[in-house]
Amino acid sequence: MILGFALYAALRRRPVRRGLMPGALALLTAGAGLLLFARNGVAGLAALCLTLQSLGCVGGAWYLRMAQAAALGLPVGRGMGLGYAAAVALQYALQLWRGQTALLGPALLAAALGLFLLLRRDFPETAAQPPGSPQPRRRLVRVCLITAALLLFTAFYNGYIHHLQIRSGYGDYNVYAWPRLMLIPGYLLFAALGDRSGGRLVPLVALCIVTAALLNAVLAGQAGADWLNMCLFYVAISASVSYYNLSFWRLAAGTKSPARWASMGRVLDSAMVLLCGALRVSALSAPAVLALDLGGLATVLVLMAMNGDLSLAPVPAGAVPAPSPPPVPAADPLETLAARCALTPAETRLLRELVRTEDKQEALAARLGISVSTLRHHTTAIYKKTGVGTRAGLVRLYHAESSGR
Repeated sequence: MILGFALYAALRRRPVRRGLMPGALALLTAGAGLLLFARNGVAGLAALCLTLQSLGCVGGAWYLRMAQAAALGLPVGRGMGLGYAAAVALQYALQLWRGQTALLGPALLAAALGLFLLLRRDFPETAAQPPGSPQPRRRLVRVCLITAALLLFTAFYNGYIHHLQIRSGYGDYNVYAWPRLMLIPGYLLFAALGDRSGGRLVPLVALCIVTAALLNAVLAGQAGADWLNMCLFYVAISASVSYYNLSFWRLAAGTKSPARWASMGRVLDSAMVLLCGALRVSALSAPAVLALDLGGLATVLVLMAMNGDLSLAPVPAGAVPAPSPPPVPAADPLETLAARCALTPAETRLLRELVRTEDKQEALAARLGISVSTLRHHTTAIYKKTGVGTRAGLVRLYHAESSGR
């Protein structure tokens, strides 16, 4: 999955971008379909790897959309919380109806079609921060470290649940048991709080929830203690996921690589699962786990204080990168012309080069990082949308727009 996220971030601005999402969705559908029939052996492993990599690529596209929405001031907290809560409810329902395999094929195709319709168009491109504005690099690094620490807290409980599975013979306890439904109120809480005061409440509420789960003792041998810890574990998961998603989405648009940073929280989540599994964190002694968690908690408190996350006061100017302005400022006649003719961001960038330079196609393609054939495709689209048939006609149209005629 990490490879899928990285692949999307690397390829989204390449000439293959137009076919990236349809290809990823096709591979995701094919891989998920294979998993219905080949669940074991080499074929099952290959299908699982294909599905996860494709899922990472599709997830990278969706997370970038959420970062672009955050930059435009849309309520991403509400969208995230309601979406995740609905996904958990659907996942739990499918677990209950796992015997109805005949329904999985049509459901899979419907999901793929829905994703295609949602992802086929971008939000308007959000610009990187203008010169002189505060760079979010240090803040991003601190958010990475906070995310890693929050995920470390849940690593022990993740292993704890698996121990319960083994102890009960995978009968009484599993990751899809009813305590998983505690994710739903957790996500609904962040749906309600995620957009208030620019998301200022998210870090503090997430910290309180994770700390409560962390400090809860595992009351071995007492009835109900296992279920209580599982419930706390899932609420803490919703807090951690909400924190890193909303934090990275709101910071990504101010970076040079928004596609990479928008999905960084999910990448760190997968990486921490691998790391904690390799280090066998859940197998450590209780004193060692307590020392590790307290050290992580102290680190989170310091880093959140440095980020200003523990203050409920209004955000001072310049402390957090302001949302990027819409990409069609009325003062720029070229952008106004592009908007009036419904040009895509790629076509707008090419139009700028066509009317302001006299370079040949090869030079323009090299500067824009696209192939000559892609440049010709965009040029044909520009001519069709603007109603002119030559480069000189585009120049005249641009000057007419500049003079207000």
